[in-house]
This record gives sequence, C-alpha cells and structure tokens, in this order.
Amino acid sequence: MSVTSLVQLPEGKTVKNRIHFDWMPDGRTRDEEVARVLALGAKVHEDHRSEDGRGWVTLLDPDGNEFCIERSTGER
Repeated sequence: MSVTSLVQLPEGKTVKNRIHFDWMPDGRTRDEEVARVLALGAKVHEDHRSEDGRGWVTLLDPDGNEFCIERSTGER
C-alpha cells in the first residue's frame, strides 16, 4: 500500500474509527515512512519506538484518524 497524499475533509470526525490500519512499509524503513507521512500532513500521536529499534509509531491523519507504522519486514 502506498499513500501519495492525505486529504483533509470539511466535515469533522464524529465517532471513533471502525478501522485502524497498521502499515509495514515496503522498500523503506519504518522511520523513513514516518518521515514521509509527516511531510504529507500526518502528526505523531504516540511514539512507541524503543532504543533497540523495536516498536511502532501511532499517527493521526489531518482528520484525526489513527494509523500505525510498524517496522518493515527487512527490519525484523
């Protein structure tokens, strides 16, 4: 899955998401993917990365929808 943009909608979020995506980047590291989606307008919600390289990052899209980016298969 490749995201090329995050689009902000005029309507506000009214209920908790029914879906939550956990992404494992392909061709990039977790940290490279986090930097990429931050540049597209996402914001870090919770950072669960540890010093040993494990963990994930929970982000919010411009409408407040949560998604996580985990380590790529090559990083495991």
